[in-house]
Amino acid sequence: MDDKHYHEINDEDLWLLYANTELELKKRGLVRTRNIVGERGEFLTISKYCSTKGLPNLQAAPEGTQNVDALSRKGERYSIKTITEPGKTTGVFYGCGDNDDSVPEKKFEYVVIVQIKKDYTPKFIIELDWEQFLKYRKWHSTMRAWNISVTKNLLKEAKMIFTED
Repeated sequence: MDDKHYHEINDEDLWLLYANTELELKKRGLVRTRNIVGERGEFLTISKYCSTKGLPNLQAAPEGTQNVDALSRKGERYSIKTITEPGKTTGVFYGCGDNDDSVPEKKFEYVVIVQIKKDYTPKFIIELDWEQFLKYRKWHSTMRAWNISVTKNLLKEAKMIFTED
């Protein structure tokens, strides 16, 4: 549907369109939860890994698995975080240690950060290993968990999986 037609839809019909779209996404297996942004990032990541030679084939982790969103055939665990443009900070990683100097138990092998644009297409997909996660994580005192800010230094060090540029 062309953007110019949306303003012609009344408010209640627009909500119905959104609800029906969400139901269809679930029916097609494109989303499992109501976290549409996170689900889109996971879908884009798994699709890109599976369609790119040299990258492992990934599959979605069982729903509710803490900090693990995808698994490789070798059993490597991937935590996927999606941020929307122009955002630069991921959601939080729970259970990855407290705000002290101790090294936490390894919860995953890789973090994948996907930045999506307003039209839900990817701007970039990057990968960090566990050691890079530990290096770049920042304590979020309110949430009592860790997050990552995507900086120029992080982008230089991360493995670039996809970029629109």
